[in-house]
Amino acid sequence: MQLQHKVILVLSLVLGLLIIVVNGAGLLFPDVLYARETTNWYAQSVGQDIADLFFALPVLVISSLLAYRQDKKALLVWAGTLVYLIYTFLIYCFAIHFNQLFVLYCIILGLSVYLFLWFILTQYGEPVNSWFRKEIPVRLFGFFMIAIGILFYTLWLMPVIPAIISNTTPRELTDAGLFTNPVHVLDLSVCLPGIIITGILLLKRHPVGLLMTPVVLTFFVIMDISLATLMVVMRSKGVASNPVVMIFMFALTILSLAMLIIYLRSMKKEI
Repeated sequence: MQLQHKVILVLSLVLGLLIIVVNGAGLLFPDVLYARETTNWYAQSVGQDIADLFFALPVLVISSLLAYRQDKKALLVWAGTLVYLIYTFLIYCFAIHFNQLFVLYCIILGLSVYLFLWFILTQYGEPVNSWFRKEIPVRLFGFFMIAIGILFYTLWLMPVIPAIISNTTPRELTDAGLFTNPVHVLDLSVCLPGIIITGILLLKRHPVGLLMTPVVLTFFVIMDISLATLMVVMRSKGVASNPVVMIFMFALTILSLAMLIIYLRSMKKEI
């Protein structure tokens, strides 16, 4: 077990250093790194750098330090942060024009993936059910995740289906200068089904549902604040963004954080 915690700490610190270099460079030299992006995608890239550096990085470092001290709650938050980094750096690798940081994007993505696999392998077979009190409100959390999955399926398909029917390109793709929206790709194919499945498994008190729920909730918190940050930066750069959606994302951040705290408090003090 001690080796496991050392691996988490050392590689997380390496990952954190790489994030400082990559996202710090993005903020210091955006005109160099994002020179070939449209105004819309340029603004979103800068916003993503801010979110990674000032929100995801502190959570990664703090949770890895606490996980090193064998804090199971911190371990689950750490895993959720890795999911966020995998999601984010897939977008950097595939939707940002080739630049001087490309190899570092790939290293961060790969390290995040393998650390998350390490988490799955080391937790496989653990008595997850015994970590939680019997009175944990699984219905509340299960239906919350299922509702979030359905909500974002609806939001993402609203511009996609009409465009498919009319054989046109959604305006957001034209504005961003992209072939397809990487967020739509990741969410429609992997993330949203995974969130809904986690909710269903939690309703059945399945160990996988119990284990993955705080991971998903952590992902929600960081992703929601990230999306809200993107919109703030877009507005500051003169790029149109819906203020109602921005307020909604901030509200969803607070709600997701509250749900995460409640869920973690349902864990037994001694595991």
